[in-house]
Amino acid sequence: MTAFDAHKIYQDFPILDQMVNDEPLVYLDNAATTQKPQAVLDVLNDYYHTTNANVHRGVHTLAERATSLYEISRERVRQFIHAKSTKEVLFTRGTTTGLNWVARFAEEVLQADDEVLISIMEHHSNLIPWQEACRKTGAKLVYVYLKDGQLDMADFRAKLNAKTKFVSIAHVSNVLGSVQSVKEMAELAHQVEAYMVVDGAQSTPHMAIDVQDLDCDFFAFSGHKMLGPTGIGVLYGKEELLNRMSPVEFGGEMIDFVYEQEATWKELPWKFEAGTPNISGAIALGAAVDYLTNIGMDAVHAHEQELVNYVLPKLQAIDGVTVYGPQDPSQHMGVIAFNVEGLHPHDVATALDCEGVAVRAGHHCAQPLLTHLDIPSTVRASFYIYNTKEDCDRLVEALVKTKEFFNGTF
Repeated sequence: MTAFDAHKIYQDFPILDQMVNDEPLVYLDNAATTQKPQAVLDVLNDYYHTTNANVHRGVHTLAERATSLYEISRERVRQFIHAKSTKEVLFTRGTTTGLNWVARFAEEVLQADDEVLISIMEHHSNLIPWQEACRKTGAKLVYVYLKDGQLDMADFRAKLNAKTKFVSIAHVSNVLGSVQSVKEMAELAHQVEAYMVVDGAQSTPHMAIDVQDLDCDFFAFSGHKMLGPTGIGVLYGKEELLNRMSPVEFGGEMIDFVYEQEATWKELPWKFEAGTPNISGAIALGAAVDYLTNIGMDAVHAHEQELVNYVLPKLQAIDGVTVYGPQDPSQHMGVIAFNVEGLHPHDVATALDCEGVAVRAGHHCAQPLLTHLDIPSTVRASFYIYNTKEDCDRLVEALVKTKEFFNGTF
């Protein structure tokens, strides 16, 4: 595209052109999952109409065609995140699976009294696997806390030490919208010989990712949050570390040779992809990567920043509305969590839905964070490439209308 045009992009997403409760849909739940462009839907449809076959096994035409498309998609992902080799790109079910695989590797590395450093703002997918790894090994789970709605780097430096073996941090908070300095954290982690793990679920769809520049050891993300299908994701890992890691699942596809009492594994990346993979999902993820690449990730980021610059001050100006996370729009990604004084978040979300505005309400799989903030839940609006300033206005107008209705002034 020569210029970013959200209104034109909107037309590529057929699901958005519908009425909800007699109002035009405004979809602002993109942190949970994004909608799919026609180009991705066409690839899924075409795969099952013309190519459906298992990969890496058959020599017939359909099998070879499916295998080729599957591996081409892996190469597209490699280029998208700037991995050195496709050996470093593992297809998974999503971010959760990738982080669980790394935590399983940690169980082989950690010893009693070792430490794992995470933040209080982590999604449960980047928290519970570490709880389990520490529980099984006797290692200690250490939390970094917040300052001004962002990760406190002074606290991070104070708690990072020679006992730290893994650091695992969300690149972008799925609640606060804050961006963490994972490149700086990786440099500091490597100084104490710790591994740097990044939850990239909320960053990969919204900004340019270069895993070599970040120098992280592992980086996990999901396809469905970046225009792809559900059930497909990626775990990046440095080749040397992936060669050291044991497979988590065993069976077909991942074996080299099987004897009666033992077996050997295929080389990377296939030793981690046991069984029939999500072939159609991987191929469609490649199409999603192509779609975003065509727009340009710098343009994606700039558009979302423009929306945040526009809507955040409007939300902050509504009497009784509390916005969580960074208060400066320049420090905020397109995820905004807020509450309305005197109203339960679920009531707010239901009222907004009556106006055709889809948002999220709940603890957002980040209960320790909300406990730390001393709130049970929040409303969350999250933006993407097909959202416009008109969508922002609809959110603000619906929120004011909701507030007036519950206050009896409507």
